[in-house]
Amino acid sequence: MDFRIFTEPQQGAFYDDLLRVARATEDAGYDAFFRSDHYLAMGSASGEPGPTDAWVTLAALARETRRIRLGTLVTSATFRLPGPLAVAVANVDQMSGGRIELGLGTGWFEAEHTAYGIPFPPLAERFDRLSEQLAIITGLWATLPGDRFDFDGRYYRVADSPALPKPVQQPRPPVIIGGQGKRRTPQLAAHYADEFNVPFSPVDAVAAQFERVDQACKKIGRDPSQLIRSVAQTVCVGRDDTEVANRALAIGREVDDLRENGLAGTPAEVVDRLGTWRERTGVTRVYLQLLDLNDIDQIELIAAEVVPQLR
Repeated sequence: MDFRIFTEPQQGAFYDDLLRVARATEDAGYDAFFRSDHYLAMGSASGEPGPTDAWVTLAALARETRRIRLGTLVTSATFRLPGPLAVAVANVDQMSGGRIELGLGTGWFEAEHTAYGIPFPPLAERFDRLSEQLAIITGLWATLPGDRFDFDGRYYRVADSPALPKPVQQPRPPVIIGGQGKRRTPQLAAHYADEFNVPFSPVDAVAAQFERVDQACKKIGRDPSQLIRSVAQTVCVGRDDTEVANRALAIGREVDDLRENGLAGTPAEVVDRLGTWRERTGVTRVYLQLLDLNDIDQIELIAAEVVPQLR
């Protein structure tokens, strides 16, 4: 089982906060450091000092880390045009020496679009745009040197593109698709994804969604085992109940809620819970949502007492 640290910097973080966590992630032996791609804080957080752009941040981290993989969970298709996004991701892949992964979704948080002047079309159109973006981005990366790429869609048109630059990873950086949509999400994953992620959902719902993706793969003749299966869960791990309670308090959550709907408790409890997840869903990768970016100790605790028992 792979373990990745996943952060939500829109809740309030400087770049230096993310750099400190990314370096701690690397030093502790995790597989990857990921971040959300949002422009507005959620809940009661002020969001100060303000959002950091996901791909600007990852470009900087690409130069200041050496081993961990880096990516978004997930970039919203409403935020960027597909051609420039393909260029940006390829650039950051080069800057990192081939360690970038692209999570891409429809976008869902209308308030951040309103706050920063980003159009927010209805859900059906957002899915259509996501589908076209995936076709364009993967098509640009797959175009052979010297060839040209064209795409004529409803929302995007690409004509006579040299499809440059090329990412370091070949045939492309991994593409992550996820969510709980029952029809179009599995279909898009079957066609384009290297990994399918279900965030913040109970184990039965995750198992059911993985089964939908399996069926969508089989329908188009793709082997479902080609897809990595992953989940994202809020993490709150402590050496004892007092430490767990203190960590829950620091992120404004209730311990009982986190035990029920996250990964909370002592290392032994979390190992048991993840063992159940693996047995019932086949998940092989876990994104640990770290909401307190000052809590380097928790990163090190999980690396020392949870991760070795599940790898």
